[in-house]
Amino acid sequence: MSFNGRRTLAAIALAFIVAAALAASAQNTGPLDFKLHSVDGGEITSDMVRHDVVVLAFGSSQLGPLSKSQAQGVQEVADHFARQNVRVYFVSTDSDSPKSKTYATDEQLRDFAHRTGLKVTVLRDPDGALLKRTGADQLPAVVLLDRHGAVSVPVVGGLDPGRKLLDVLSDRINKLVAEH
Repeated sequence: MSFNGRRTLAAIALAFIVAAALAASAQNTGPLDFKLHSVDGGEITSDMVRHDVVVLAFGSSQLGPLSKSQAQGVQEVADHFARQNVRVYFVSTDSDSPKSKTYATDEQLRDFAHRTGLKVTVLRDPDGALLKRTGADQLPAVVLLDRHGAVSVPVVGGLDPGRKLLDVLSDRINKLVAEH
């Protein structure tokens, strides 16, 4: 084989190695550690939900009609997977600082949940600190955690008005539930 042929093969091999490394880095191999407070005064930590499949539906009460649509979709997912012990949470990125434009009190978030029919626990991720750590880059976003607490990629960003959230997530959640 000529020098140019070997160089081409080496370049192809390097490209495969780089592609494999990028794919591996896209998978969050470690557990996502967090501690979030609920609007009812409790808290949920990553240790509390380890060994369960978890749905973290990030949103904001200030997204208008999109918030209501997302809340209804999240509740439908929670109702559908209730018997399979899938933990579903709505995670508000509304700020907890009265100085912020996106400020919402716990009472306002409880009212939001009541108005939209959201019965799952509403957690607070002020200003989206945890959201950013999951790799999500927009609101609303849905992050699935496997039984080890790792983010199952890809993160679902935005809402498709033509599809129900349950339809978008069912196959992925079922797969995570089936894994041991």
